[in-house]
Amino acid sequence: MSLSTNDLKNGMTLDLPDGLFQVVEFQHVKPGKGGAFVRTKLRNSRSGAVLERTFRAGEKVEQAVVDKREMQYLYSEGTDLVFMDNETYDQLHVSPTSLGNATSYLLPSSNIVLQMYKDEIIGVDLPTAVDLVVTETEPGLQGDRSSAGQKPATVETGLQVQVPLFVNQGDKIRVDTRSGEYVTRVT
Repeated sequence: MSLSTNDLKNGMTLDLPDGLFQVVEFQHVKPGKGGAFVRTKLRNSRSGAVLERTFRAGEKVEQAVVDKREMQYLYSEGTDLVFMDNETYDQLHVSPTSLGNATSYLLPSSNIVLQMYKDEIIGVDLPTAVDLVVTETEPGLQGDRSSAGQKPATVETGLQVQVPLFVNQGDKIRVDTRSGEYVTRVT
């Protein structure tokens, strides 16, 4: 679908000759001399790299129609992860490389939204935080308080997280999926 650069919005995905890009920021500029133009910041949907690009005002670009599907993670099979579409119940085998670091937050039966473009996964929408069980960490000492410091802990998905000293093995903690940081202990 073709659209004018005057109609760009944040979050829109464009199919440019260089690849698939998501509009992070845009600004219409009308200098006193010369023609108007649109200055944009674009994020590559595959690599995550951000670049700045300038278009003439009114220039036509291709908009990519990204399909967002809610899927449930079922299990891993060999090197692939198996997801089930929540609407059609179709199963989809996905390579962990196409999900990036999202695999560090996936537990069986968890729901995520896969962003697909022409049957290719280009992104993942995770919940902002997930609850994970600590499988390995040094034992806490008597008198440790929340402001006393941090120690490394490994959670059930294999992710390494810095946690307060009072967190013990077997505790359930909430981890922010955007930063990978400890949020709180869950009871």
